Amino acid sequence: MLVTVDTGGTKTLVASFSEDGKITQSVKFATPKKSPEYISKLTETISSIVNPDDIDAIVIALPGVISDDGILLNAENLRWHDLDMKKELKSFFDGPVLVENDGNLAGLGETRQLSAIPATCLGIAIGTGIGTGIITNGKIDPNYRKSEGGLMVLEHDGVMKIWEDFASGRAITLAYSQYAHDITSKHTWNEIAVNISKGLLALIPTLRPDAIIIGGSIGTYFDKYHDKLVATLTEALPSHIDVPHIIKASFPEEAVIYGCYYYALDSLANSAA
Repeated sequence: MLVTVDTGGTKTLVASFSEDGKITQSVKFATPKKSPEYISKLTETISSIVNPDDIDAIVIALPGVISDDGILLNAENLRWHDLDMKKELKSFFDGPVLVENDGNLAGLGETRQLSAIPATCLGIAIGTGIGTGIITNGKIDPNYRKSEGGLMVLEHDGVMKIWEDFASGRAITLAYSQYAHDITSKHTWNEIAVNISKGLLALIPTLRPDAIIIGGSIGTYFDKYHDKLVATLTEALPSHIDVPHIIKASFPEEAVIYGCYYYALDSLANSAA
């Protein structure tokens, strides 16, 4: 059995997967502000849904830069630094603990859901922050593992700002004093589309992805801003650069845990080879 963990700035989703790739149990909890409290709540939650002795591997998605040996170096939204999940969970689970960036895993999970996998796919998870993942031939591209597209500095309203500070779900709530699910104004959604487009206008010419998949909590409202987003990109991009196929995530709020599942399969297969 695989246990997957999507650690977000607001909430954490824990899910177990059967051998045939089906979610058997899932639980959400509010992400604690301090990492020791998070570790305690995480182990308590895992124990509530599975017997630790039945776990083959635990895969943990974290919103920050992950070192090559699986240590969270920096997570700005959570203010966590140098967190070694393998060490922290050693007394709870002595098997494989895999750690990866949540944007990478969201992109992986959604790309592997497609009937035809693009050569290069850009996953965008828009939630509390903005996570990005570059997936090449169905695998997380090692050359871009540590990239953080959501932290690009761009011009916005005449000043330089980090992309997720004006285009994430948290930024939307602050700007409009409404949660996304309460926004009905087409004008507002058009403004949101333009803000999302600013980051994509930098990423598309740089990465030249064949497809872009948009997920996260704001991905659930894809139909409200898709047309304006495509129109804005079409108008602004140079004529020789095509707008990639822009796709709504199949599981906007569960993409990360599916990515955890596929990442575990790939990692365990590689270690057995």
